[in-house]
Amino acid sequence: MAVALTAAAAPATAAGTARTMAAMKLAVLRHSMNGQKAGLIAVGGTLGLVLAGGTLFAAFQSGDLLAAAYAVWMLGWILGPVFSGGGDETLRPEYFTLLGLPPRRLAGGLLVGAFVGVAPAISLLALAGLAVSGVRQSPAAVLAALPAMLLQLAIFVLLSRVAVAALGIALRSRAGAIGTGLVNGAILAALGQGWVFVVALGQAGGITPEASAVLRYLPSGWGLAAVEAVGAGNWAHAGLALGAMAVLVALLLAVWAALLTRRASAARASARGRRPMTASTASGAVTAKELRAWSRDLVRTHQLTFAVAYGVFFAAAPLVLGVDVMLPWAGPIFIVMAAAMTAGLYAVDGTALWLTLLVPGAADVRGRQRAWLLVVGPVAVALALACTAAVTGGPWPMVLALTAALLGGGAGIVPLMSVYALVPGTDPHRRGGNPLRVSEDDGALTGMAYAVLALVALTGAPAAVAVVLYGWAGVAVGVVTGVLCWWGFGLLAQRRLHARGPELLQTMRTGKRPASASGDWGSFDELPKRERIIVAVCMTIAAIPLFPQGVVPALFKINDVESKSWFLALHLAEAFQWPVIVMMILLGLGLYVLGAWTFYRHRRR
Repeated sequence: MAVALTAAAAPATAAGTARTMAAMKLAVLRHSMNGQKAGLIAVGGTLGLVLAGGTLFAAFQSGDLLAAAYAVWMLGWILGPVFSGGGDETLRPEYFTLLGLPPRRLAGGLLVGAFVGVAPAISLLALAGLAVSGVRQSPAAVLAALPAMLLQLAIFVLLSRVAVAALGIALRSRAGAIGTGLVNGAILAALGQGWVFVVALGQAGGITPEASAVLRYLPSGWGLAAVEAVGAGNWAHAGLALGAMAVLVALLLAVWAALLTRRASAARASARGRRPMTASTASGAVTAKELRAWSRDLVRTHQLTFAVAYGVFFAAAPLVLGVDVMLPWAGPIFIVMAAAMTAGLYAVDGTALWLTLLVPGAADVRGRQRAWLLVVGPVAVALALACTAAVTGGPWPMVLALTAALLGGGAGIVPLMSVYALVPGTDPHRRGGNPLRVSEDDGALTGMAYAVLALVALTGAPAAVAVVLYGWAGVAVGVVTGVLCWWGFGLLAQRRLHARGPELLQTMRTGKRPASASGDWGSFDELPKRERIIVAVCMTIAAIPLFPQGVVPALFKINDVESKSWFLALHLAEAFQWPVIVMMILLGLGLYVLGAWTFYRHRRR
């Protein structure tokens, strides 16, 4: 890093700084393209190419579809880094604070470095839809599309950087953490339930003229507006649109420079005094300490608020169509999302894990389980009761059974995964100007969150089956299942913590798994290249047939919802619908099993 900083300090011009930072970014990427990171980049790049292909297809259909697609790309650039630990920070502003670079020069250099990577390249490919739109109109429109593509990409990248920087500052206050959690949860839920709005637009006869105009007024539509204006011969309008894009790039760059300056100089305010914690047992002390952490750590506040907003808005989205069948599931959805958001239960402590290891008999896991239930449980129960009561003839047995089972499953799975698949976290006092970065390996932490989400959801399966077969008796099954998951998985996590505590601390300190710990379960990096691809692809795409094409259409069939949307089974003849739904569910489960079996087989070998 010292060599890199010396190289960055040498250029005396803005252009030299930009070239140096771009070279640094290329060097870092070139030397990090191995193991798990390479697999994640490959999978993400493949999915990005699919989305870019869909965007180009939309460009051949109509300008309205292309404008809608670019609005989604803009939201992805803004929200994606927020949900992945602060996005790509290969070159962090803190690395250059001692070099005395002016804020705008630093922001310009970092901006050029931000264009180096897979995501900007794929986005530029998607923005080639502007050229496709220009070809459909006139040769002059194609020429206008070229600067529009570059300016549009710059807007996307800068919006992403400004959003992350602003969120980092917002997370320094409780009001900011709650507000951003609500907004982010609502937006992600809306994206996850995008089919609802597609169906609503279809019922309204497609994209209305008003919606078409709004899409072009958004910054994501300015490039398309310029191309269409040239195609129509309105050069003044085209020049205005391109000029507005250039001005917006300059404004965003200035805002980002100001936020970088504040990020470099800002310091967290010390917590105000609290009354001393009192506890009669060691486990009670752990619970009190965890509850204090939940009330003080603004990242945890943001995560909990995000889970609440996601659960409520995801379940309430079908109300746009007048369908209320999903509303009672807000509580269970919140529990699953809360478990996924807190998957790194021990990782967020950083190297403070050594304090736990000094008192091995303190039943640390049980204390954390109780604290998790005390934080998540009341909110989940309130959501389940309120949202189910709002629906006439709500599915009370199923909701109550799943709520009990999932609470116990989450309280057991979260600590179990946190110690068995520990992802080294960043010490809270070292998070710097980006509080979202709770781990240096955000890809692994995101993967573990998805794994926890799937595993916690599976803990509710026995209760759901029991309710379907025996009605209200399934509620008792849900309670028993929840207690068993809490006790059994917690016991396994506690034994693992006691047996492998020093190895876990070494992993937390160095970011590398010791050989003795790797020998138990192995790691993704140790898999041969072919197996890495199989595991990554299976775990990435398994959710598509399982949930959107399997579970959701099954719920539609059970509740007699007439909408077909993009669910394949519902577009077939009645006799084939249930077989296809079952096939999709089995396909999704089979992909998960194949990925897990591939990993397990290598571990045994």
